[in-house]
Amino acid sequence: MSYYDIDSILTDAEKIPCTFQLEIPELGYLDNQPGQPLKAGSKIALPLWLAEMLAIANTGGDDQAKSFVTFDLPAALSNEVVQALKADPRAVPLRDQSPHLYGLATHMMDLSEEQELGVVLRKTFVTRASEIALHARKVGGTGHNKGTADEGSNLGVGGAGEEFLRGLEEWERKLFRKAHDGAKAGKEWMENVKKR
Repeated sequence: MSYYDIDSILTDAEKIPCTFQLEIPELGYLDNQPGQPLKAGSKIALPLWLAEMLAIANTGGDDQAKSFVTFDLPAALSNEVVQALKADPRAVPLRDQSPHLYGLATHMMDLSEEQELGVVLRKTFVTRASEIALHARKVGGTGHNKGTADEGSNLGVGGAGEEFLRGLEEWERKLFRKAHDGAKAGKEWMENVKKR
C-alpha cells in the first residue's frame, strides 16, 4: 500500500488493547491520571501504528531487555469472531467488526504468532469473494438470461443480499466495485459485438 493510501492510514489508526510492561514517567494522562507515571500492567487501547512501535522497541541490548508493551488481538479478531468465520464466513458482517478487517489482520499476523488466523482469513476471503462476484454480476441488471427473473435482477438490493453487501469490509467493497464494473463492461462489449 502507498504511504498516502487512506485505507492504510485508517487501518493504522485502529485501536488495539495493549499492556504496558514498564512504568513510564509523565504518561499517566493516557490512563486518566495526569502528572502521574503510567504504571506497569496498565491496559490501554493504542492505535496500531503506536502499539507496533512500542512492541518492537525494547529497553536495551541485554538479554533481560523488555518491550514497552505487549498486546492482545483486538475485538474484531477475537476468538468469537474467528469461530464464527470458521462456521460460515458469509454470515459474519465484517464491516461491523472493523471497516478494515483484512488490513488489520495482516498487521496483527506480522506482529504475532497466530497461525490459525491466517488460515481462517484466507478461507473467509475466498468464500466471500465468490459471493461478492455473484452479487456484483447481478446488481443493476447484468444478468444474462433474457426474459427471466434474472434479467435486470437487483440481487443485493433488498433481503439477504442487501445485508451481505452492507457488511462488506473495504477490500471487499473494492472487489465488488471492480467485479461489477467488469461485468457491466463485458455486457456492453457483448452488445456491441452483436450489433455488428
